[in-house]
Amino acid sequence: MTSANQVELKTTLYKTLSDLNSWFKTNLLSLNINKTCFLHFRNNNSIDNTLTINYMNKTITNVPSAKFLGLLIDDTLSWDKNINQIATKLSSACYAVRALTPLLSVKALKMLYFSYAHSIISYGIIFWGASAKSIKIFRLQKKILRIMTKSKKTESCRKLFKQMEILPFYSQYIFPLLMYVVKNKHLFAKNWEIYSHNTRTANNLHFPAANISKYKKGAYYMGSKIYNQLPNHIKSLVNRENIFKKALLRFLIDNVFYSVDEFLNYDVKNI
Repeated sequence: MTSANQVELKTTLYKTLSDLNSWFKTNLLSLNINKTCFLHFRNNNSIDNTLTINYMNKTITNVPSAKFLGLLIDDTLSWDKNINQIATKLSSACYAVRALTPLLSVKALKMLYFSYAHSIISYGIIFWGASAKSIKIFRLQKKILRIMTKSKKTESCRKLFKQMEILPFYSQYIFPLLMYVVKNKHLFAKNWEIYSHNTRTANNLHFPAANISKYKKGAYYMGSKIYNQLPNHIKSLVNRENIFKKALLRFLIDNVFYSVDEFLNYDVKNI
């Protein structure tokens, strides 16, 4: 929830807590205040203005980060702690792949990669994938790929990604982000719905002007921006979800993107 000032915010908070408590009681449940905490979101430059919440004669703890549905969310939405958590899991995956590579075929190693490393990287990626710290995950992914293919540490992974038909990290971020856009078309407006005059970008998604970098890295803004850069022959499949998904996956495998900027600067005329 959000508000213009702390007074309004507290009023909304107390009403929400009261509604929650009533719902719990109605359903023969109880709200455990001792296990309840809250995140007060802020930007990096904001003045520390501590918010105190007391409810039912107990203080609800203000925490700098909290786990929600498996994601570690911090109060500045930097995603640093979440990425560190993923890096730890990927390091374990790296060890497992190293131990099993001499024993398994390439096909079996790919199955191991997708069931282990790929699933770790994919979880919630549309939220944290645009973070600057995500490069850490990309490096670990390349490390695992080199182990699987018994390649040298100095060898470029571009051809290896294509050879193994594995999406590099940033393509793995782009893929579910665009699927989110396609599955939720009703949330996005097109330029022709906003502007009365017709332009060559009339069928592109409209994204509002924004100055806050956190918003620009969010799923809505980045989803719109990346969708607009898709080749027209893939955009034309947007109402045929399964075909769109296959065409998008093939495009991302064939064009090994090492960053979001590389995708955005890709010349679609060369396709």
